Amino acid sequence: MNITPILTQLRDQCPSLANHISTGLDLDLLQSNTTLQTPAAFVSVIADLASKDASQNVTRQTLTDRLELVLVLDSSNAAQAFDQLHSLRAELWRALVGFKPDTFYNPIEYDGGELISINASRLLYRLHFFAEFQLGRNRSTDPAETWHERELDGLPSFSGVTVKVDAIDPADPNLHRPGPDGRLELTFSGDVTQ
Repeated sequence: MNITPILTQLRDQCPSLANHISTGLDLDLLQSNTTLQTPAAFVSVIADLASKDASQNVTRQTLTDRLELVLVLDSSNAAQAFDQLHSLRAELWRALVGFKPDTFYNPIEYDGGELISINASRLLYRLHFFAEFQLGRNRSTDPAETWHERELDGLPSFSGVTVKVDAIDPADPNLHRPGPDGRLELTFSGDVTQ
């Protein structure tokens, strides 16, 4: 998942964070950095999970891109920090849940959150989001997404077929039975027109 559309969406839709939105994740640094302006959010793409292929002759896998957002709040007043967390969490849901980071993704969904740590100066809270998309194209006119699709794209176009039929019976008694006798009983062709 490209992180830039997520950052842009958060910066546009989360005024409480006042553009203190960045990427990366160093929990020790976030916990100890007392000069960091709060509230702040740090976004990371943390994993992609793949389902089993749903087809036999093409690739159709659902991939789930997982996204993590860590909120850093001033916890010098713990009750106020938890109240602020409650408000910010709702603001993040309004910004991300239902947002499509790209045309081929399903809308982003929320997958829960948890408290990472709290001390006298910092509260860190992690929120999980995910968005799914399909690996494997739907139409042959779409660009190849897998090696198999690329290989199929390299094949010549199907222009027609010629069928030659050598029937098993009646078989030539001088040859091994049963089996074709080597004489063509029927030949036909068909051309594909577009």
